[in-house]
Amino acid sequence: MGRVTVVVVCCAALAAGVAAAVVVCRRVKRGGKCGKANGIMKEFEEKCRTPAAKLKQVADAMTVEMHAGLASEGGSKLKMIISYVDNLPTGDEKGTYYALDLGGTNFRVLRVHLGGKGVGLINQEFAEVSIPPHLMTGTSDALFDYIAAELAKFVSQESEEFKLSPGRQRELGFTFSFPVMQTSINTGTL
Repeated sequence: MGRVTVVVVCCAALAAGVAAAVVVCRRVKRGGKCGKANGIMKEFEEKCRTPAAKLKQVADAMTVEMHAGLASEGGSKLKMIISYVDNLPTGDEKGTYYALDLGGTNFRVLRVHLGGKGVGLINQEFAEVSIPPHLMTGTSDALFDYIAAELAKFVSQESEEFKLSPGRQRELGFTFSFPVMQTSINTGTL
């Protein structure tokens, strides 16, 4: 995925340069001073062009560095963290989902209702909750108990459109903006 991104970005930059050159050349042609300007633009275009072989070399080098960074801590110049995520959103998701974003001195709880392919976001609600200072310096149990209680309060206030059918569980994504050594998709050490 990284190699493709690099190649796409480089190609987009090249296309933007060529497009700018074409626009300038057309304007100059209308003014009747095409000869010298064409030469300047051609020289500029050649100097800005990155050969495909060089783009491939950059993409390959980045791929090697990413793999090295994922293989061992400090094994690369690129900082890489394994996410343990094994599937990505497709846009077909339907239903109610929750998100919890913990960072700084507050956290945010978000509830979204997704309509699936072609519909996207139907509705969203959120609440921002301050974390009392004593919990930020206390035990992790006290902090997470507080977060769980506030999350339960938020869920209890959901409107009818967010209610789940019997037997369905709520799905929650969690963003934690503090150093953690993640060891699996659902475990980590602070």
